[in-house]
Amino acid sequence: MKKELFNYLVSNSGVLEPKQVLLNFAAVLILSFCIYVSYKYSYSKLVYSARFNASLVILALITTLVMSCIGNNVALSLGMVGALSIVRFRTSVKDARDTAYIFWAIAVGICCGISDYQIAIIGTVFIFVIILLFGNVQNNTRYLLVVRSSREASSQVKEAIEKYYDKKAIFRTDNSNRNENELIYLVSEGVMKKAEKKKGSLNDVLQKIQGVIDVNMVSQNNEMNS
Repeated sequence: MKKELFNYLVSNSGVLEPKQVLLNFAAVLILSFCIYVSYKYSYSKLVYSARFNASLVILALITTLVMSCIGNNVALSLGMVGALSIVRFRTSVKDARDTAYIFWAIAVGICCGISDYQIAIIGTVFIFVIILLFGNVQNNTRYLLVVRSSREASSQVKEAIEKYYDKKAIFRTDNSNRNENELIYLVSEGVMKKAEKKKGSLNDVLQKIQGVIDVNMVSQNNEMNS
C-alpha cells in the first residue's frame, strides 16, 4: 500500500504544455486587469494606492505560476503548502476591502492556473458587478468637537452643546487645569449637518458665551489617508 501510494505521488506529475501555460497567463492577465480597474474606481483619491493595485495583478500572476507548476502533482502541492506556511506577512491592511481584493486576485490566479476559465470569468464578472454597487460605500464620518474655555464657562458650554445637538453629541473627555477646561464630544456627520441646517453654525453659538477660547471640529474616520 505504501509503495503504491509513493508511485502515485511520483508519477502523477501533470506537467502542462507551454501553450497551455501561456494561455493561463493570458487569461489571468485579462481578469486581473478587471480587478485593477475595479480597485481604482471604487476608492477615493485620498486612499487609493497605485502600488497596491499593481501588486494585485502581480499576485494573480504569481498564483497562476504556482498553480501551473503544481498541476495535479500531490507530492509537489504538499511540499508547496509546507514551504508557504513559514511565510509571515507583517504589512497592515489599511482597509477591510483590501483583504477582499487580495483573496479575489488569489482566487482568479488559482482558477486560471488550473485552466478553469469558466469559473474565473463568471466569478470575476459577478464580483465586479457587486463591487460597482457597493464599492463606493464609505464609513460614516465622525467628528471630534473640541472646545476650550475658562473653567467658569464650562457648564454653560456643556448646556449649549447638548441643546444644539439635541443631546445626540456623545461626551468623551473633560480635561481641565486651574484656569481652563477642554471638552471633547463625538458627533456623527448626520447629526452635525442636521443641526447646522436648523440652527446655523455651532461656532457662532459658542463664541457668544463669554470665556470660550477655541472651538475645533476634527474629522475622524477609519480610513488612512495618504
